[in-house]
Amino acid sequence: MDINDLRSVFTLILLVTFIAIVVWAWSKKRRADFNEAANLPLNEPEAPPASKKRGESK
Repeated sequence: MDINDLRSVFTLILLVTFIAIVVWAWSKKRRADFNEAANLPLNEPEAPPASKKRGESK
C-alpha cells in the first residue's frame, strides 16, 4: 500500500461523509428545525429594549 492508495481511501471517506451531511441536511425530519432556525432573525420584538446610559441608575 503506497501513498496514492491512502489518498484514494481518504478521498472516498470524505466523499461519503459529504454525502451523509447533505442527506442529513435535506431530510424531511430536519426541515422543521431548519425552518425555525431560518426565521429566528424575523422573530425579534418590535422595539429593542431601552438601554441604560452610562452613569444612570434606576
